[in-house]
Amino acid sequence: MSDNDVNSTIKEICSLLAEIKDETLIFDFFGCLFTKAELKDFSNRWNLVKELDAGTTQREIAKKFSMSLCNITRGSREMKKEDSAFTKVLSILKNREKADQ
Repeated sequence: MSDNDVNSTIKEICSLLAEIKDETLIFDFFGCLFTKAELKDFSNRWNLVKELDAGTTQREIAKKFSMSLCNITRGSREMKKEDSAFTKVLSILKNREKADQ
């Protein structure tokens, strides 16, 4: 499968998820789409981004989530990009948490 095909498929899934307002359906969809190991990886990657944002050191994150420093460094680099999607999504999360208080 070419990179264009992969990107097209991922965009299709993202478009569908953007339309779904049912959190349970999305959760069940992820459970069907990913293996338990893939879901754990997915979860760990998001948790490492939140930990980096909170100021946790890369070594502490590596120990906490049993991750390689290489994966954590990649996440850190992505967060430092000018138009980082991680930073934008973290901002949405923070706004949601403020609204819930």
